[in-house]
Amino acid sequence: MSIPTLLALLVAAIAMAFVAGRNRSQAVSSATGRGQRGLNSLPFYYGMLTALWCGTPALLLLLGWLVFDDTVVRLIIIDGFPEAQRQLPEETINLLMSTVENIASGSYPDGQQEAYLQHAAEQLQALRNISRQLLALVLFCTTMIGTTIGWMKISPQYRARVKVETAFKWVLMACSMIAILTTVGIILSVIFESIHFFKQIPITEFLFGTHWSPQVAIREDQVGSSGAFGAVPLFVGTLLISFIAMSVAIPVGLMSAIYLSEYAGPTFRTWVKPALEILAGIPTVVYGFFAVVTVAPFIKDSFAPMLGLDASSESALAAGLVMGVMIIPFVSSLSDDVINAVPQSLRDGSLGLGATRSETIKLVVFPAALPGIVGGVLLAVSRAIGETMIVVMAAGLSANLTINPMESVTTVTVQIVTLLVGDQEFDSAKTLSAFALGLMLFIVTLALNFYALYVVRKYSEQYE
Repeated sequence: MSIPTLLALLVAAIAMAFVAGRNRSQAVSSATGRGQRGLNSLPFYYGMLTALWCGTPALLLLLGWLVFDDTVVRLIIIDGFPEAQRQLPEETINLLMSTVENIASGSYPDGQQEAYLQHAAEQLQALRNISRQLLALVLFCTTMIGTTIGWMKISPQYRARVKVETAFKWVLMACSMIAILTTVGIILSVIFESIHFFKQIPITEFLFGTHWSPQVAIREDQVGSSGAFGAVPLFVGTLLISFIAMSVAIPVGLMSAIYLSEYAGPTFRTWVKPALEILAGIPTVVYGFFAVVTVAPFIKDSFAPMLGLDASSESALAAGLVMGVMIIPFVSSLSDDVINAVPQSLRDGSLGLGATRSETIKLVVFPAALPGIVGGVLLAVSRAIGETMIVVMAAGLSANLTINPMESVTTVTVQIVTLLVGDQEFDSAKTLSAFALGLMLFIVTLALNFYALYVVRKYSEQYE
């Protein structure tokens, strides 16, 4: 029996348990002669409690079974290999198990593999069939026992609502812990792999080196593999493109938010704000095409010659300008919501004291909304730092150490993607450097978040 079928049957069993518990509570309430007023909780909660008794142990059992089933079957299959094969390296054993999987799935014709592999494939199929049948039997027994326990617990004095709400509180807590543990796992994985990288490459070379060429030589006579891991060109390129993007997004987005919130009429705002937010729904690859086809040629052929400068066909300016347009809705929408959240009483008090509308915006509304505006700007900065597609298409992959926006540069995120494309060896400094770059991005983002919290706390105390 397949896992989807088992899940469907389990859902059906939970639904039947709910109905049984609810009907049982209604029968008990009728026996008291007081109806539902004779019960401590509504029949719905008794049904939910019975369903929880039915489904929770079964779901936990199914999850544990799926986690350990393949491992146990694999150990049994390997234990059945001849002694010589069991002594092989782990990589070779993994290859043999892949062959057994392919034979069992019918990918290899019968009789073209060694006898012990054919036997292992037959044993694998038999063990999987036994496992599924045993799982179905155990789940059936578990759901029946759970339903019976929940059904028997129903009584007029039983506090089913409290039990159900407590169960759901634990479920919500478990979900929050999953999010936290996932974050911790991501952080630890990046840190550990970065430590492995820094064991091979000095951290001073990574942080202060000015040449980036992560092509490590595989053999001694290989040419063109310098293995330089100075990340300063990547940091400079990231900051340069982000600075250009924010120079476009912050003024335009913030001014748009102020106009829509304080000056625009309801009809104009109804049409313009959704149109502005459409920019946020455009895929980044479309922005990349726009940058390559329209903006970059314009800068190279028209804008740069007009200033007497030379521009590359792929430039930081082209990527930054288009990225700034992409980020405008983030700044505008968040700032607009924050400005609208400022109490009207502050505006009325300022206008009542004789201030003009512009003075009210500059001296009252804007300072009151500053914490939220800073949060929106930092979110936009994070979006700019993490953008990849526009940079790849418009700025190129060259790790040039320059602050000239007319030249080609690259960013940290682009190099992470480049390093992790294709088959990788995670004991190579080239691959591990991607984790070191990821760690630097995490540290920068964390610093931005701390600064945002500092600004929010400082100004929230002033205007509360």
